[in-house]
Amino acid sequence: MQQSGDNQGVRPPVPPFTEETARQKVKAAQDAWNTRDPEKVSLAYTEDSKWRNRDEFFEGREEIVAFLTRKWARELDYRLEKNLWCFTENRIAVRFEYESHDAEGQWWRSHGNELWEFDENGLMRRRDASINDYKIDESERRIF
Repeated sequence: MQQSGDNQGVRPPVPPFTEETARQKVKAAQDAWNTRDPEKVSLAYTEDSKWRNRDEFFEGREEIVAFLTRKWARELDYRLEKNLWCFTENRIAVRFEYESHDAEGQWWRSHGNELWEFDENGLMRRRDASINDYKIDESERRIF
């Protein structure tokens, strides 16, 4: 069954989630984000997906692509790890950590939490992310 306005179809695993399928969803998200391909990543979200990322609020795949394009233009050599925190029928909470460097070569570690809500087709219709950043030396990196 397709949700109106969505031409992407089904994206397994779909709700209701079990611990196994929730972990699969988290791993799939981690793998997709590590491609740093905004178009590819955007396909996991509904056409009208609502996002809060730090202090930015936006809606829809076009805005997701624009956001991710800006993000990965400044967060160079980005590498991410996501871990399942908890889940319910159609919601998943994750803890994450990523590292990247800026154009001047300063390395950063960013960590935070995301709350995800999925439609019946397994597409994410809502993403709320809280993120903190701090400087690290390249020698302190732990995500490769």
